[in-house]
Amino acid sequence: MSQKVALITGGTRGIGKAIAEKFAQDGYHLVLNYMRKRSVAEETKTYFEEKYNIKVHTVKANIGEVAQIKSLFQSIKETFGRLDVFISNAASGVQRKVMDIEESHWDWTQNINAKAYLFAAQEAAKLMELNGGGKIVALSSLGSIRALPNYVVVGVSKAAVEAITRYLAVELAPKRIVVNAVSGGAVDTDALKHFPNRDELLEKAASRNPAGRIVQPEDLANTVHFLCSEDASMIRGQTIIVDGGLSLLAD
Repeated sequence: MSQKVALITGGTRGIGKAIAEKFAQDGYHLVLNYMRKRSVAEETKTYFEEKYNIKVHTVKANIGEVAQIKSLFQSIKETFGRLDVFISNAASGVQRKVMDIEESHWDWTQNINAKAYLFAAQEAAKLMELNGGGKIVALSSLGSIRALPNYVVVGVSKAAVEAITRYLAVELAPKRIVVNAVSGGAVDTDALKHFPNRDELLEKAASRNPAGRIVQPEDLANTVHFLCSEDASMIRGQTIIVDGGLSLLAD
C-alpha cells in the first residue's frame, strides 16, 4: 500500500486520540493500540474511518511485554506492509511517595513507559527501513526533570524515555529515521484521574500558567505532528516542552 501509516500506542482516547486525529487529517491509515476498553477502541475506529475515509487497525496489546510488542508489529506488517510514523504515547504508573514504592510498582511503570518504548522502537525501525525511513516521537512529562509529588517512579521512567530518545536519534539517523520527544504539562485526561493530587495539579496549572490556560491534548498533538513533518527533519533527539511556560516559573 502506498498510503502512509501511523501507529499511536494508547491512541484510542485522550492525548493519543488527539494525536491520531492530526495524522487522520493528513490521510494516514492508523494503527491504534490499546490495552483495555475494546468498546472505546471500536468507537474511535468508527469515528476516524467514517470522518476521514481511512483504514483504522486497532490492536489490543500490553506493550509492557516484549512478546506482545512483537505481535503488534507483526500485525502491522501483515495489515499494511509498512510503517511511517510511530508515536509512543501509552503510559501508566503508580503514584506514591518515595517510601511507599514497592518493587511491583517500579517494574510495572518502567516496563510500560520505558522498556516498551525501546523495544517498540526497534520493531518500528525494522518496518520503516522497508520504506526508506520514518519518524518516531515519544511522550514524556515534566516529572522527568522536576520532582513532582507522588511521581517518583513515573518521573524516573520518563527520564529514561528522554534518554532513550537521544540514543535512538543517533543510532537510527543512518536509517533516515528521525526521533524526538514531547514533554507535556498537566493535561486533564482520564489518566490524570488516578493522581491523588489531580485537583491541585490542574488548579495550579490553570491559575499560574503564563499562557493563561491549561494545556490541552491538541497542544501536544500539534507539536508531535510538527516533529513528524519535513520542516522538523533537522530536529533530532530533542525533548520539546509544551506547558505554556509553567515550568519556567521559580515554584
